[in-house]
Amino acid sequence: MEISKQISLGKNPTIEDNVIVGYIPGRKIKSLKVKIGDAARIRSSSVIYAGVKIGKDFETGHNVIIREENAIGNNFKIWNNSVIDYGCRIGNNVRIHNNVYVAQYTVIEDNVFLAPGVVITNDPHPICTKCMKGPIIKENSRIGANVTLLPHVIIGESSLIGAGSVVTKNIPSHSVAYGNPARVTGKTEDLKCRLKKTRKPYKNGLDIFLRKE
Repeated sequence: MEISKQISLGKNPTIEDNVIVGYIPGRKIKSLKVKIGDAARIRSSSVIYAGVKIGKDFETGHNVIIREENAIGNNFKIWNNSVIDYGCRIGNNVRIHNNVYVAQYTVIEDNVFLAPGVVITNDPHPICTKCMKGPIIKENSRIGANVTLLPHVIIGESSLIGAGSVVTKNIPSHSVAYGNPARVTGKTEDLKCRLKKTRKPYKNGLDIFLRKE
């Protein structure tokens, strides 16, 4: 892959075949620069647009698309066939699974996990575009498989959204919510492991799998 002067890669990158870094978008943006931190691993057929900043320990699966004007923190992992649309803000230690769509102007804070098939939307009046704003997903939250988040909603910190839910309104911090529309049913810190592998799967409402002790 040819590296242009607009692209800055950190130390020890691994870039597989058919990867594009610095793809020029069709819309005008302020800067075409790309900055990616140390130890990046970008797997085959992924496309990283111009005008992005990504921290160290970045890793993609195959066929990932990250659009322009995104700011992404350290230790970001995104798996196969997922898309980050333009203008998003993503924190540290975020994990995004397969087949996920993150709409423009979404904010994802530190230690968030998105399960396979999550769809994030941003336009309450589709095609109007005047009110476009994605959700804010607060730190340590977990979004289950095939969840749909509607525009402008706020998922409070350390919350858990059950699989297949449609979130139409704000969810308070430390909440368990599920259904269509999603309704709060309890607190994450009160959840117990049904398989009895651990006493508290969400210690103090926080996902210990995502947090470094």
